[in-house]
Amino acid sequence: MTATVRNQSVVGRLRTELATLPDALQRVATQILEDPDGAARASIADLADRAGTSTATVTRFCRVLGFSGYAELRVALAAEGGRAEQARWETDIDREIEPGDPLDRVLGIVASADSRAIQETASRLDLDRIDRVAGAVAEAGRVELVGLGSSGTAARELAFRLERIRVPCWFRPDAHTALTNAALLRPGDVAIGLSHSGRTREVVEVLAEAREQGALTVAVTSFDRSPMAQAADVVLTTAVHETTFRLAALSALHSQLLVLDLIYVAVAQRTYERTTEAFEVTARAVQAHRFADEPNRNRRNRPQEDQ
Repeated sequence: MTATVRNQSVVGRLRTELATLPDALQRVATQILEDPDGAARASIADLADRAGTSTATVTRFCRVLGFSGYAELRVALAAEGGRAEQARWETDIDREIEPGDPLDRVLGIVASADSRAIQETASRLDLDRIDRVAGAVAEAGRVELVGLGSSGTAARELAFRLERIRVPCWFRPDAHTALTNAALLRPGDVAIGLSHSGRTREVVEVLAEAREQGALTVAVTSFDRSPMAQAADVVLTTAVHETTFRLAALSALHSQLLVLDLIYVAVAQRTYERTTEAFEVTARAVQAHRFADEPNRNRRNRPQEDQ
């Protein structure tokens, strides 16, 4: 079992990838999702019987998830069950929001869903991959970012941050512009695509073109076997927790921002002197557009001994 698999939430991953699994493996996944604790205690024959399949299929299911066999899967489920018990407050909140629900309940549901998605995304991340991407971005002659819809919002935010620390970076919201610019990339450049489903045709085409030109291609997606993942050199997976009125693609933004923020900070670490100098220069450039402090009012709010 790799470190990446060891750190992932099995249940969270199954929720996300259930629809992409073959029918026989879906039945195994469904049994686990219905009773993770029971699956952790069941024998391989018991689980196969409940899923209406064979023990060989259960073994194949384990290997698809990255486990060497059923024993490793059971250990992972048992450990995950223990962590879930410690964080019961997260799992007790219903994700369904009714039209008449008060805002305090809505706040609890939304905050819990976003917190769980961020935690599961953090547990999925392969930090060696993040390190590879950050190193490439820090040295790149050109970084291209592409994403549509809410994924474009996340891509635009990373572009803003990288530009601020003098990384030559462009965000392309228009598919044709993104595709033509991908064709101009060269070895040493980086293309980062974002799509929750990994099936946004325009984003897949951009990564495929960038890869053909020799650029490092990065996919940020919830589905690591999606067409976009297949077009990428590096895949960074996100987790989502849907709530009423916020379907998966709309719920992915916070998880995507976590991944991109980690890349940004890792780039800034590698370019510390350049980044620090850029912050100072840009802060001076906008200083005249900020209201001046009001020392007298600020002093009134300070403890007596500071006045």
